[in-house]
Amino acid sequence: MEKIGVVTAGGDAPWMNAAIRSIVRTAIFNGLKVVGVERGYAGLIEGKTRPLDARSVSGIINRGGTVLKTARCKEIKTEEGIRKAVETLKANKIDGLIVIGGDGSFRGASEIYKVSGIPVIGVPATIDNDVAGTDTTIGFDTAVNTALFTIDRIRDTATSHERVFVVEVMGRKRGFLALAVGFAEGAEFILIPEIKFDTETICRKLKQGRRKGKTSEIIVMAEGAGDSSQIVREIKEKTGYDVRLTVLGHALRGGPPTAQSRILANKFGAYAVKLLLKGAKRRITGIKGEKIVSIDLEYSWQQKKEINEKVYHLSEILSL
Repeated sequence: MEKIGVVTAGGDAPWMNAAIRSIVRTAIFNGLKVVGVERGYAGLIEGKTRPLDARSVSGIINRGGTVLKTARCKEIKTEEGIRKAVETLKANKIDGLIVIGGDGSFRGASEIYKVSGIPVIGVPATIDNDVAGTDTTIGFDTAVNTALFTIDRIRDTATSHERVFVVEVMGRKRGFLALAVGFAEGAEFILIPEIKFDTETICRKLKQGRRKGKTSEIIVMAEGAGDSSQIVREIKEKTGYDVRLTVLGHALRGGPPTAQSRILANKFGAYAVKLLLKGAKRRITGIKGEKIVSIDLEYSWQQKKEINEKVYHLSEILSL
């Protein structure tokens, strides 16, 4: 193992730069050269690479996004795309690849390993927190806190104007982010793709709350839980309340990472390099409790991570 590559693939997350820094400096400490791949898998296919040294990653630990850039890449899902990606790795004499991304990125990483035999280590980077085998992904904590910062202020307005606010957060397929945000915010309702709901029940409980003295409510929903605009219209029609919609969207992916995200990025990045040095072939980094662990690469994207329904039901009790 003399030279490793690092690529940030898929959607960005507010800790990728901290992970890049950790990978590069740990690799250099251990006598390895590092090649950065620009623009994710698209850049890997196109051969867009550049050398990385200790100074090239200075001053990025506190920055959101990724200095290597990233892009969605459909071609990596094809045999031709994988072949071109492998050609770039071999042309640059890369002995091991570290992929910073989510489950979709890890699918591509798995195929790259199968075709090339070049060891691949994944570092889970997604605000959706839907990678199996790890308690959390770096950047998730930052996204939760970014959402809370905004919703705390929305609650002030909701209280002043006696309104219902529906706040949509990211999560097209999974509701981990919405559940964490809603639970921490004390939202009256949390709507996620994993658990069925209906507006009739929501409206009935809203009316019950008003009769008990509530004058405003917050509903946090994942984007994949339904049409937020339609839900707002239905609640307005069935209750007569003043209902507003706020979509937080891509703002949750940006901004400086929290302390927890930076600390985990440092640990995950360093551990990814150590796994390559130990001869690991296809693993990802993760955390179980307080322990940094490695998980089978294919397990991380093939296995469905379960939502914590106990937390969901506790949120219902606490929202009375």
